[in-house]
Amino acid sequence: MEIFAVLGIPLIGGILLALFGCRRWAPELNSAASFATFAASAALTAKVISDGPMLAWNEQFFVDPFNVFLVALTAFVGFTTSLFSRPYMRIEQHHGKLSINQLRLYYSMYQLFTFTMLLALLTNNMGILWVAMEAATLTTVLLVSLYRTPASIEAAWKYFILCGVGIAQALFGTILLYFAAEKVLGADGTALLWTHLDTVKDQLEPTVLSLAFVFLLVGYGTKVGLAPLHNWLPDAHAEGPTPISAVLSGLLLNVALYAVVRSKVLVDGALGTEFAGNLMMGFGLLSVVMAAFFLSRQKDIKRLFAYSSIEHMGLMTFAFGMGGPVATFAGLLHMTVHCLTKSAIFFAVGHASQKAGTQLIDGIRGLIKTTPTVGWGLALGSLAILGMPPFGVFASEFLILTTAMHTHPWATPFLLVALGVAFAAVFSKVQPMVFGETTEQRLPHPPALIPVFVHLGLVLMLGLYIPPYLADWYRQAAALIG
Repeated sequence: MEIFAVLGIPLIGGILLALFGCRRWAPELNSAASFATFAASAALTAKVISDGPMLAWNEQFFVDPFNVFLVALTAFVGFTTSLFSRPYMRIEQHHGKLSINQLRLYYSMYQLFTFTMLLALLTNNMGILWVAMEAATLTTVLLVSLYRTPASIEAAWKYFILCGVGIAQALFGTILLYFAAEKVLGADGTALLWTHLDTVKDQLEPTVLSLAFVFLLVGYGTKVGLAPLHNWLPDAHAEGPTPISAVLSGLLLNVALYAVVRSKVLVDGALGTEFAGNLMMGFGLLSVVMAAFFLSRQKDIKRLFAYSSIEHMGLMTFAFGMGGPVATFAGLLHMTVHCLTKSAIFFAVGHASQKAGTQLIDGIRGLIKTTPTVGWGLALGSLAILGMPPFGVFASEFLILTTAMHTHPWATPFLLVALGVAFAAVFSKVQPMVFGETTEQRLPHPPALIPVFVHLGLVLMLGLYIPPYLADWYRQAAALIG
């Protein structure tokens, strides 16, 4: 029942907002639907914690400690982003950037985007997982092109073409997975169910599975934003509305990585080697290094943090590629803290660029004087995402680095240099934005930034203290994956 509530609420919300999204109360309906989805996900989480993994609807849906943690995180950030988008989108409409019909499209697609991500996380069928990822691509294409400017339409087309080609590779990988599974499980409809595949993974044809994983990694890795398949990501983040940058960076990339990790579990069982892990480590390390050096060249604040997302997704992919209990625990923790921190940063960046009338870094100065809450939100968020203690990103990065030193010492210098370059690049650009001189006057009414400080407060807590039930959750998920 809880699974159907988690999926049904955003689907019904999307239909209602497609009909009534032009009304004045549409932002409130969007937030209410997002809150109801979060409440349903909390109930589902409580049930999984008390009763263990569960299957539903003829085994088409499956929940275990790994995906239920991502469901709760997705629903929570979806809710806080909907709160942020209420005043943000109204100001955009007031500035004449959006019409009533564009707002209706935004709110309906926002709910449908939430639905597609939750469907991808909850389905037990690898084919439906692919369909959900494709549907998430289509909804976000419409959201990235919302402003209908030449740059936003170009970014949406680039996103659509690159991710379309990528998702086609993932489809071929899924077909190969079915080809290998049908010989073992038969053609009675269970050959794409992950729980059935997991039980017979050691009987699957290794050569076919290794080939399938290459296609799945390239396909879903395009959605993760792994180098060299990342070109869509900076444009999509820079040209779409800021709330969409927050959910793209904080949520969609996690869901795509989830698909890769689920595939890796099957391939590891079939091959009995580190083939899948080595591929993930290679792509992850390349992404971290490449993104770090691109950061110093950015002049647009949203593109800057888009490249930061590529860097951190690379770090997570590297951690899951290493495998083992500590690295997997660190990867899951990094998923959580990156999602919370990056969405908080985009909230602050959205207000800053909206006030300054530009996304160019050189055009935003002295936030601490004109809007102190935005200035402190951006400063603390930047320090958190750069891995400064005592924030949670420091804890997860420390675990990843120490594990790499122990098991793959050759990779440690690359990671340390990349993280150092990224720190210098981001800090040097954010510092004048926050503390630089400005002649602008202080805003009479400070923007509502409760979601920013709630997110950063959670990231700070996870750096100082991980509650025992949450630590057990991560450990159970790490055991399932690794």
